[in-house]
Amino acid sequence: MAHLTQFEKRRQRVRTALRKRAGGRARLSVHRSGRHIYAQLIDDAAGQTLAAASTLDKDVRGTTGATTAAAAEVGKRLAAAAKKAGVTQVVFDRGGFLFHGRIKALADAAREGGLEF
Repeated sequence: MAHLTQFEKRRQRVRTALRKRAGGRARLSVHRSGRHIYAQLIDDAAGQTLAAASTLDKDVRGTTGATTAAAAEVGKRLAAAAKKAGVTQVVFDRGGFLFHGRIKALADAAREGGLEF
């Protein structure tokens, strides 16, 4: 068996917990790189992406994606796209990332935008 990094262990632990309490909700998956942040709503039952937003979007692209302000903007945009897709309740999948900084800013902005998780 291969050795897993701490990040991979955390990711598995988060995903296992999500599966137990998802209850048919869409999953808000977040990925953070050094320069950008990406978020998408995924319907795991259908295997489809319902909505997505990132700092690579044309309207946000002018600024760097490595700030909490940019992450908050992505959260607002994702919440608006989710409303358009008819999704209000989600489970938050932070992957292996700790819930602080840019990840927390995105989550708080998505909550303010109307998503419940």
